[in-house]
Amino acid sequence: MCCFRLPLTLCLAALLGGCAGYQLGPTGGQTAGEKSVQIVPFTNKTSEARLADAVTSALRKELQRDGTFRLATRDVGDIVVSGVLTHYERRAISLVPSDVATAQDYNVSLSAQVTARERSSDKIIFDRVVISHTLVRVSQDLPSAER
Repeated sequence: MCCFRLPLTLCLAALLGGCAGYQLGPTGGQTAGEKSVQIVPFTNKTSEARLADAVTSALRKELQRDGTFRLATRDVGDIVVSGVLTHYERRAISLVPSDVATAQDYNVSLSAQVTARERSSDKIIFDRVVISHTLVRVSQDLPSAER
């Protein structure tokens, strides 16, 4: 397994899965910021408008927050990450107590086919379906709560 496959996997899992419990920063003996990552805007194959923009932006922010890799913003990156959002689902799981027709909590799931490759060798270092779930509590505005 390549030395930067695990941090990239964890970064993607944290973004798409809301996971916690991993250690921030470099692992496997590499230096923070040694490699740069270019995030190509994801393609949205779901019916949810602007979802790819939100996921791409969140992945970039998570990459910067983590600090393991540098985000390539103007130049090409050592690693190129791309993805296709393939499935989005929102299911009501609880209702407002005073109104049994209005959902209070939703389970939101998102699936994406994510690929990362080394630019220099074109070697695929990560190519998997990443699935995440999260709970969304609705206040007044469902679209804002989902974002």
